[in-house]
Amino acid sequence: MGALAIRNIHKTYNDTVHILKGIDLEINAGEFLILVGPSGCGKSTLLSMIAGLDHPTSGSIHIGERDVTNLPSKDRDIAMVFQSYALYPNMTVAQNIAFGLEIRKVPKAERKAAVDRVSAMLQIGHLLDRKPGQLSGGQRQRVAMGRALARDPKLFLFDEPLSNLDAKLRVEMRAEIKLLHQRTQTTTVYVTHDQVEAMTLGDRIAVMKDGLVQQFGTPAEIYNRPANRFVAEFIGSPAMNMVDAQRTGQALTARGVELALTDAQRSAVQAHDNAELVYGLRPESISFAAHGLPGKLSMIEPTGPETYATVDTVAGQLTARVPGVLQASVGDAVHLQWSADASHLFDRARGARVG
Repeated sequence: MGALAIRNIHKTYNDTVHILKGIDLEINAGEFLILVGPSGCGKSTLLSMIAGLDHPTSGSIHIGERDVTNLPSKDRDIAMVFQSYALYPNMTVAQNIAFGLEIRKVPKAERKAAVDRVSAMLQIGHLLDRKPGQLSGGQRQRVAMGRALARDPKLFLFDEPLSNLDAKLRVEMRAEIKLLHQRTQTTTVYVTHDQVEAMTLGDRIAVMKDGLVQQFGTPAEIYNRPANRFVAEFIGSPAMNMVDAQRTGQALTARGVELALTDAQRSAVQAHDNAELVYGLRPESISFAAHGLPGKLSMIEPTGPETYATVDTVAGQLTARVPGVLQASVGDAVHLQWSADASHLFDRARGARVG
């Protein structure tokens, strides 16, 4: 059994609102799991059940060999970091970090050693005598993490811990969380709606929608071979281009334009029961060339190191993500090209991956 096993978890409120619809996940010891998805998908509800703050309608949760489905939080040997920091305003940083140990009646010397250890790890030793009101948002989040680390738990739980930080600090704290996990190797479950956090932090990612796991895999697996159209469009920025296409004889076309396919994709298209498909291309897979699909530039978005360029073509509107500054102007005629290996196929009606 893994460090955390979630088995057929359902959650229903008032017998009518079905929040979780049969979640099955098994996480290995030391693994960093990301639960990602849009608001309302059930990821925070699932985290609350792992924490013991809520209970499933059916199913079970195991931490190690123990069934903790009905155990209170205090008996699960977990530590949780909240979005809101949840620090005690009347306590110093040192007291906040040590509080969980104090209520467990850990000896004073051990509490001090734990405070010294985590404050050094998080570089907040100079803040130990301050109170939360005297700290910046990033410093408060470090203290919240320090309180969790002092416990040395079997499981770390993070509930969107970076949502309240500005963009620069969010990047810095994301790197710190990754380094922290590399040092401690504690099994971690991290909830976010930010797909960049998901891709950069997770060993594996569970992409959720409408109370179901749409795909569970490594960042590379989810990015390179999304299980369905939702995952393909949710992971990646800008989002994957989606072009409505039809099977026409032996080919796949979009408004009369034949689309490039691999041999495996061609076989999958011919064998598929639905002729109405969606052809997906990530913006970074598209390049400008002297020849290819003709179109007209309708929008240019420079970001510094790269440029997002939107092109109107007969096959549909496509966004390309190209390195550097694009030497072109809105209204220019251009040509786009890509490799068939970079394309993805989905069933138009059901959204499932075809090839």
